[in-house]
Amino acid sequence: MSDDADRAPGDRGEGRDDLRRDILGYSAGLGLAVLLTAASFACVGSGLIYGPAIPVALVALAVAQMGVHLVFFLHLTSGPDNTNNALALAFGVLIVFLVMAGTLWIMGHLNANMLPMDRIMDMQR
Repeated sequence: MSDDADRAPGDRGEGRDDLRRDILGYSAGLGLAVLLTAASFACVGSGLIYGPAIPVALVALAVAQMGVHLVFFLHLTSGPDNTNNALALAFGVLIVFLVMAGTLWIMGHLNANMLPMDRIMDMQR
């Protein structure tokens, strides 16, 4: 059985046709990324989608585009040799989530505990 069936787009192999396959994989990724970007602009610019559903559509298109980037450009697969890459990506997502959630939590508490501006101005006089 050929090992080519178990390869992700853009994974390096051995042989003369690998350059052609790599170029086709990157071209397919670029085409899908451009298509998803154009779809998100069309989603916002046209009246085809119901107004309150536009954020949901944009999130779905963004997740699809992240998947395209992960598979076609970062070559993230489900194979056993990519376990460290998947764990590093999950850890990065966790850190970004913690930073964003912590920032929003701190800003919310600062807003709730801060004096109104007119009281602060009265204290300075």
